[in-house]
Amino acid sequence: MEKQEVINLERPDIRIAEIEITGTASLICHKWSEKAKKEMLDKQMKKAKSGREARNPEQDYKDSLYVLENGEYGFPSIAFKAAIVRAGTYADMKMTYLRGAFHINDEFVKIDGTPTMREDMVRVGMGTADLRYRGEFKSWKATLPILYNAKAISLEQISNLIMIAGFSVGVGEWRPEKDGQHGTFMLAENK
Repeated sequence: MEKQEVINLERPDIRIAEIEITGTASLICHKWSEKAKKEMLDKQMKKAKSGREARNPEQDYKDSLYVLENGEYGFPSIAFKAAIVRAGTYADMKMTYLRGAFHINDEFVKIDGTPTMREDMVRVGMGTADLRYRGEFKSWKATLPILYNAKAISLEQISNLIMIAGFSVGVGEWRPEKDGQHGTFMLAENK
């Protein structure tokens, strides 16, 4: 007869914390506009292309921002989670483990700041130059609503990962992870 093994699992210790961060470099937004999504879908569905519309920089700028239902500005919470998880590689922590150890509640994190329009030269397919108009928060802060399992990760570890993420990874366009210097942040209390 086989010997049965008994496995005892402790209940998770789910906690909530709000961690304030302050931007140390500007946050550049680049939300997919409805127009861009429609163009991609039309191409996938092999619909005929219509003539190219005249560029409207002001509309491109507005379309690049994440506007919340209450009219305030936000940024996808998954970007902050991805940055924090990625920061784990700098601390010899497994990304797969971190993905399940904490979550950031809500789809968007509210960004406190005032956006301005920026114009950038970019390279698109085959090295062609183009102009992009995007929203930029030169000065910004946010509060991350963290839901975490205290038996898997401590609040101190999360805070340290946020510091690493803010310095080494960043969020938004031209962040350090993508060879840029924008979208960096730190814990608000450390400023």
